[in-house]
Amino acid sequence: MDKITCLHDRHVALGANMVPFGGFDMPLYYSDITTEHNAVRQKVGVFDVSHMGEVSVTGEEAERYVQHIFTNDIKGATIGSVFYGMMLYPNGGTVDDLLVYKKGEQDFLLVINAANIDKEYAWIEEQAEGFNVTTKNLSESYGQLAIQGPEAEKTVESVLGLECKDLAFYTFKTLDNNEVPAILSRTGYTGEDGFELYGNHDFIIECWDKLIAAGVQPCGLGCRDTLRFEVGLPLYGDELSPEISPVMSGLSMFVKLDKEEFIGKEACAKQKAEGVEKKVVGIELASRAIPRHGYEVEKDGKVVGEITTGYRSISTGKSICMALVDISAAKLGTELQVKIHNRLHNGTVVKKRFYQKSYKK
Repeated sequence: MDKITCLHDRHVALGANMVPFGGFDMPLYYSDITTEHNAVRQKVGVFDVSHMGEVSVTGEEAERYVQHIFTNDIKGATIGSVFYGMMLYPNGGTVDDLLVYKKGEQDFLLVINAANIDKEYAWIEEQAEGFNVTTKNLSESYGQLAIQGPEAEKTVESVLGLECKDLAFYTFKTLDNNEVPAILSRTGYTGEDGFELYGNHDFIIECWDKLIAAGVQPCGLGCRDTLRFEVGLPLYGDELSPEISPVMSGLSMFVKLDKEEFIGKEACAKQKAEGVEKKVVGIELASRAIPRHGYEVEKDGKVVGEITTGYRSISTGKSICMALVDISAAKLGTELQVKIHNRLHNGTVVKKRFYQKSYKK
């Protein structure tokens, strides 16, 4: 039985097309994916992302512990900072990609992906052995909205009455409005300016209702995927996995090898020094055929990899994909073929950012 978020009744009332995702019954779209995608690129849209997991880490050694399990460097960071990075296995494979919010000197909130909350929380607890920290799985207490698009700032201020102009990219503030203090951060997963709002269920429902009443486009997981894909952001399970390290995925900038230590550091350092066997690349097809997850990629008649995510891009009109390919086929400009319905379609390796990000920094 799939879990539901605090906004489930609202989605059903809006006639959303509901699908199972990460163990939750979630909206794929309300009107259609293209309309919702374009609303975020051109104006503003709101997503229910309450399926995400939240874990608190507190205690005397909270910073040292988070440094131990996280690839990015949070040492001595300012309170109110947000960091993106990964948790890794010792072999460099990815446990998950996540956000870390620094709420206090020894008080952190980890925001993890929905699909593996229980498995990951068990892993987080396991790694905490020997550290003077307390970990709590707060996923059931929080709901979460993402308000994304060029008009997000104006919308959050005028519709929700929350001041956000002062928030720089990847910073947050706490709103002390109830027993689960709400958090507002300038973050997102769309390549546009935007905010993510965490709070208790009543607060999140109230904010959702205000946004919908003001005419903000509700957006489902369908366009969340097309938006993140166009700007080259990874999805755990596709471009990152236990088999795909951040180095293979081209995300080394979030792996701080100058840190004293973290789980998976040696494996990543080795991959950086010696090179990797496979790499995640972008491919642009010459035809209008649509490449999909799992389709084979060939070079000179030999299978050299497979598609991780592919679409006919809504913003660019091109048939594009990301693929995990052998390093011999990964160089920019390499000519490849993608097998779609038993026919080979010519493609070229390009940068993974198919569409320019528009963050307000």
